[in-house]
Amino acid sequence: MGIRDQFQDKAKELAERAKASGKQDEVSERASQAADQAKDRARDTFDENFDK
Repeated sequence: MGIRDQFQDKAKELAERAKASGKQDEVSERASQAADQAKDRARDTFDENFDK
């Protein structure tokens, strides 16, 4: 099992827990924010290293 599969499994597990506890919307929003932050950091890192 690769790292990607492990992350997908963990995300699925957390989504199921959140749904069971009635906090799906909050978890979904946090996941979206985290993804946006990761994209921004990746873009910044790329710009710093390759956009010269």
